[in-house]
Amino acid sequence: MKVAVFSTKAYDRQFLSAANSPTQHELVFFEPRLNRDTAILAAEFGAVCVFVHDQVDAPTLEILASRGTRLLVLRCAGFNNVDLQAAADLGITVVRVPAYSPYGVAEHAVGLILSLNRKIHRAYNRVREGNFSLDGLLGFNLHERTVGIIGTGKIGLILGQIMKGFGCNLLAYDVYHNPELEALGGKYVELPELFANSDIISLHCPLIPETHHLINTEAIEQIKPGVMLINTSRGALIDTQAVIEGLKSGKIGYLGVDVYEQESELFFEDLSGEIIQDDIFQRLTTFNNVLITGHQAFFTAEALHNIAETTFANITDIEQGRPCANEIRAQPSDAITVGDR
Repeated sequence: MKVAVFSTKAYDRQFLSAANSPTQHELVFFEPRLNRDTAILAAEFGAVCVFVHDQVDAPTLEILASRGTRLLVLRCAGFNNVDLQAAADLGITVVRVPAYSPYGVAEHAVGLILSLNRKIHRAYNRVREGNFSLDGLLGFNLHERTVGIIGTGKIGLILGQIMKGFGCNLLAYDVYHNPELEALGGKYVELPELFANSDIISLHCPLIPETHHLINTEAIEQIKPGVMLINTSRGALIDTQAVIEGLKSGKIGYLGVDVYEQESELFFEDLSGEIIQDDIFQRLTTFNNVLITGHQAFFTAEALHNIAETTFANITDIEQGRPCANEIRAQPSDAITVGDR
């Protein structure tokens, strides 16, 4: 199949080309993101492969469909950037990679927790400047602290396993209870109880209408003062302006995020020579108790290999008329669980 691959970096080309060798699909790589302005590049391509920040709305899909595209291949788990109903109406099949590196994402969340707690990012910069003072670097033991996990699919479960190894107590919230987490001693509670009793809250759920701005002013009012908030899932799970107010008041003691609700204008690009115009993001960077990484939690060799392998397995299934377990269709939002499965 002839496949137009958008939003490609050198590492995408490396791993996708390597995985494509056995199947011999015809790949054409495009650096620009897919949107209604760049969709014309995919003319006469039977399949289009996209990533998290490509804008696959109805007008873009209409352009693709009119020029022969019948398969949309997401090389990611999230699909909130795709108009699934429009794709269905236009006869475009949509497939994704539902799980590619749950360990990588969970481990990155733990890295944020440890760095924020022990001020590792600040200590690193101090030592480079010859400053060996310990003032301002005081942390706390993770042992016996309570970690609240929102979304207990694969990633949330692995985070629970790791934090249990530190001796933490586990609280959890999800529409469906994961028996493996319960076997670890995790206790499922409603969100107000989780907010009130957790020393650390980590988000591991998809972005759907019910989870948009899950952490908002009302939620922040309920949280334990000084809480550590971690988000390696979807940026818009957090109302950034409300979180800034929580940081200013001290209600939020630490913030570690790998995602940001307006990240599509920032992440994956080198903007070091430009003036960033996003004032909200820039305000976040002024707090010494905030640690931001640029959507790299997934970024391990294992993950890129798995993404590439599953991507081409999906394409081959559809091309050969076989059922594809990773096909996604428009459905009521309440049919999607909270856990990032």
